[in-house]
Amino acid sequence: MKHYFWIALLLLAGCATDYQAPVIERGPTAPKKTVKPAPPVAKKTAPAEKDWRPDSYTVKKGDTLYSIGLEFGFDNKEIAQWNNIQPPYTIYIGQQLRLKDPRATASAPAAPADSDVAVATPLKLEPAPTAKPLDGKPIDVAPVQPDAIPLLTEPKALKEPYSAKALTVEPAQKPAVTAIKPVPPTDKPAATAEKPAAAETPKPAELATEKPAMPADDEALEWSWPAKGKILAGFNDSGSSKGMDIAGDQGQPVHAAAPGKVVYSGTGLRGYGKLIIIKHNKTYLSAYAHNSQLLVKEGQLVTKGQKIAEMGNSDTDRVKLHFEIRKLGKPVDPAKYLPESSD
Repeated sequence: MKHYFWIALLLLAGCATDYQAPVIERGPTAPKKTVKPAPPVAKKTAPAEKDWRPDSYTVKKGDTLYSIGLEFGFDNKEIAQWNNIQPPYTIYIGQQLRLKDPRATASAPAAPADSDVAVATPLKLEPAPTAKPLDGKPIDVAPVQPDAIPLLTEPKALKEPYSAKALTVEPAQKPAVTAIKPVPPTDKPAATAEKPAAAETPKPAELATEKPAMPADDEALEWSWPAKGKILAGFNDSGSSKGMDIAGDQGQPVHAAAPGKVVYSGTGLRGYGKLIIIKHNKTYLSAYAHNSQLLVKEGQLVTKGQKIAEMGNSDTDRVKLHFEIRKLGKPVDPAKYLPESSD
């Protein structure tokens, strides 16, 4: 019995404890932070190189129109056109030559002054007059438009009073109407007008091939090696080597390093032998010197890799190709533009 007493006492003590279950206070759920993606970084483009070339040039001893064009990166025919020089393009010592297109530098015509501009004045319509009839009520009359088309009011039919003279006047004769006889139907179909023969569409084989176009900008220009061979001499900015010399065999093909237009093909520049100059765009020229044969003419458009000459030793001591790249007329290192290998 005592055991039951103590068990009941322990149970009562357990129920009377002050222990409370832990309470966790939960506040409002914090909003999740959204991570915004970083904006794309704009690619930096290299600023365009400033054009260093002067607006004019004074001819010196030994100059030719071709050498001046190569020196400043222009087509010699462009310089001739800007200075009204006709073939055979003779220039004189001390002569002042324009190196800019005069049409591009001409100022645009000024806009007319405000006082010279005629301003149209809008027409003003007077308020509609009112007419008062006998009963005294006003009647609105629409204003007369100045540009309104007048109604046809003439001629009018006039009534003449009855008289013996009026009976003797003959009425105006009406123009005779010729009756049109209907055409009897026939079993034959009516003849139709012959249709003009359709122009024959030329077959693909008959279409003329399009000429290659010059690159529009410098970024689209891709260079290739003009010839295969060992490099005899590289570019020297401080020395006399304005390009690179490539060794080869007599008659070895010489190719255009990039597409463009042939602006010179001849032997008029001392020290270059048989020379070809190609203008690729408004910035770059390339030169191919000491050839044995020239295979393209001035004004001809060429493609990248097209055979333009054969290697030789004209105006030099051995068979080689002297190759130059000029940027705005200044010689630059061709190795920085050509692929790593010439193979």
